[in-house]
Amino acid sequence: MPVEPVGGRTAPPAPQLRAVLFDMDGTLVQTEEYWGEAMFELADALGGQMSTEARAATVGTSMRHSMQVLYADLGVVRTEEQLQADARRVEDRTGELMATAGIPWRPGARDLLADVRAAGLATALVTTTPRRLADIVLASITADLGADPFDVTVCGDEVPARKPDPAPYLQAATALGADVLSCVVVEDSLVGVTSGLAAGMAVLGVPALQPVPPARGLTLRDSLAEIGAPELAAVLAAGPAMENVGR
Repeated sequence: MPVEPVGGRTAPPAPQLRAVLFDMDGTLVQTEEYWGEAMFELADALGGQMSTEARAATVGTSMRHSMQVLYADLGVVRTEEQLQADARRVEDRTGELMATAGIPWRPGARDLLADVRAAGLATALVTTTPRRLADIVLASITADLGADPFDVTVCGDEVPARKPDPAPYLQAATALGADVLSCVVVEDSLVGVTSGLAAGMAVLGVPALQPVPPARGLTLRDSLAEIGAPELAAVLAAGPAMENVGR
């Protein structure tokens, strides 16, 4: 298809979708509830009760940030050593729940992954979850699909900075050899959406446990149901790459 001249110049062609970068907890799988259960149990052990508002503020964030939110909510002061121990307790408990209670898919997630792979697109899993827990989820996903659907996996303990910093998504794109303008990020949390947008990528947001406000480059949907490679291409077409077309 010929490229139409714009303003006396030839407009650059719109980028084609080459890679899809997925968040994990709350986006592909329903494991975010396990993190919440572990946090509520820790709050009880500390002599308090975590509010639903505080819990929502921890979705998709690092363990350090989550602990700080919890402590502020309970009105307690903990040492650095205690924070590290509390974070480990939450991670260990979450791992137990993953291993015993199972790892269910989010609506539409399994079909989307299969469709993306069938379309020949590159894929990455980009999660704040540490490797030791992400591997539990990866094993479940791989067993269900019959093969590992990800070309690259980037975990929270493998990056120089965690979401909402763009570093995790930039690291994944580099590992895939993909231009950021050819990538679509799939996320459920505000920090994850912020990370993807800051990396210069188009983002499909499917909020679950916290609201995500509209933003340039962001397409919001209620779930991943009936989302496939063509819909992701439409997300890319509405994303940051199009800002440069016609300039």
